[in-house]
Amino acid sequence: MSDNEEVQGPKSTFSTYVAEGDQLFQKGEYVKAIESFSTALSLQPGDKNCLVSRSRCYLKLGDAESALKDAETSLQDNKCFFKGLYQKAEALYTMGDFEFALVYYHRGNKLRPELQEFRLGIQKAQEAIDNSVGSPSSVKLENKGDLSFFHKTNGVRPKHLNPSHKRESKKHGRKIDKSEKTAKELLGELYSDREYLEKLLQDEDLIKGKIRTGERVQDLIVGCISYLDTRTAFWQQQKPIYARQRDRKLMQQQWNRALHKPPSDPTRYVLNSLEEIDTGNTESSLKKARELMKVVKEWSEEVLPNKTEVLGNLHSCIGNALMDLGNMDKALHHHQKDLELANKGDLLDSKSRALDNIGRVYARIGKFQQAIEVWEEKLPLAYGGLEKAWLFHEIGRCYLELKRYREARDYGSRSLMAADDISDEKWQLNASVLMAQAELKLGNYKACVSHFERALDQAKLLQDDSASEAIQKALCEARYRVTQ
Repeated sequence: MSDNEEVQGPKSTFSTYVAEGDQLFQKGEYVKAIESFSTALSLQPGDKNCLVSRSRCYLKLGDAESALKDAETSLQDNKCFFKGLYQKAEALYTMGDFEFALVYYHRGNKLRPELQEFRLGIQKAQEAIDNSVGSPSSVKLENKGDLSFFHKTNGVRPKHLNPSHKRESKKHGRKIDKSEKTAKELLGELYSDREYLEKLLQDEDLIKGKIRTGERVQDLIVGCISYLDTRTAFWQQQKPIYARQRDRKLMQQQWNRALHKPPSDPTRYVLNSLEEIDTGNTESSLKKARELMKVVKEWSEEVLPNKTEVLGNLHSCIGNALMDLGNMDKALHHHQKDLELANKGDLLDSKSRALDNIGRVYARIGKFQQAIEVWEEKLPLAYGGLEKAWLFHEIGRCYLELKRYREARDYGSRSLMAADDISDEKWQLNASVLMAQAELKLGNYKACVSHFERALDQAKLLQDDSASEAIQKALCEARYRVTQ
């Protein structure tokens, strides 16, 4: 099996891919989370909760347009879906459309006034609008009774004949200079790019040409300049200059404290490279991770004190990329190398990550017993209620696949307890469904009905129509068996 073989179709369930996406989102692996949510949507197209989850990932990666598209799709069948409203507002806010964002924050707040997210959204959108003093979008039309503007201009000299016009022009010129200075501070290194693009527009021969896609060079350049101007306006409205300067200084101080070394240190190089790997697409991430591994292997531990940890992280990145490409054998090899390095360096967090990924590979290829063994080894390392709820659920699913229904029920119960502890409605739903399925197989139909009823309540609370429909059908079957 080659690294570049075609991606195979989904091998797991919708809920499993959604759960995987949720976990990757929590870890900050947004590109991989998008892939999981996209796979889930290929199984249940149009699932609005999944669309919102993918939209959140796009927003984290700065792709506000894709985030807005998913948010709007989630609202197609139900304009009052509060999660979709909030996500649409967030996307609009990120794009700099503060007024429209404010409208949707208000709509959501009207529907769900108890949710703090909408109140905070209203506040930050209003502040952004207030900060945009001087921009056309912030000008408010007020009628204070003065209609002199509409009267004839008898006795008023045209501006070009007015002696004060020259003084006004000079003042205007100073404003332009100040505006350019502000843009320069806002754009930073990108300001020189903007100047270069403006010079290109003066080349008449160049702008008449077209690129391979047929798009005119002039349109492309103008679009780039327009984008930079839009971002300048957005940054200026969202936060004043002095605040951004302060934030940059604080961020730089935090970096220096974290690294305890100058910027030229290899640690910074590794961190920047890992960030690029996390935000790239699967194939480019795989290539970058392999290239970085070659470099790191050449370094001594004096140059990179945490070399073992970095190599383990790279094996994990490579393994996840190969898993996404369908090359499970090689993916498993790299995750096992990650585990080997974690044990060697006594790195508990790395060990937990490696066991997590090894279990996912085994589950994907249908080796459920091996997945159970690996994930049960991970259990003592699980941190936080969300990770425990996910892990108990996945182990229970594997037992259900192996037709070991009592163990599946027991792990479903543990998953439900963990979800209840953190009041996570989505995992309460997943765990309740798992327990209901196990009880159905065990012939405990009353218990099955009880768990399905709770799952249905959670699905309705989450406004998950596809889950509600599937649970309703299963519930009808379970109730029928109770009467037999």
